[in-house]
Amino acid sequence: MYIGIGIFLLLVGLIIIFAYNGEMMIAGFDLVTIGWIAIGLGALAIILSMVMRPGRRSVDRY
Repeated sequence: MYIGIGIFLLLVGLIIIFAYNGEMMIAGFDLVTIGWIAIGLGALAIILSMVMRPGRRSVDRY
């Protein structure tokens, strides 16, 4: 579930940083910084979702 959110945040951050050419300050917030924060949170969400997912259960065969 969090992999989708992580990918979304990564894409939003990358679009803000590399594709947006408009005013980089909106209401006192620097969009480049917000983009890097979104990329970091997206990467963290992807990594945590992979680490925290339940592993395979071993089946004991007799």
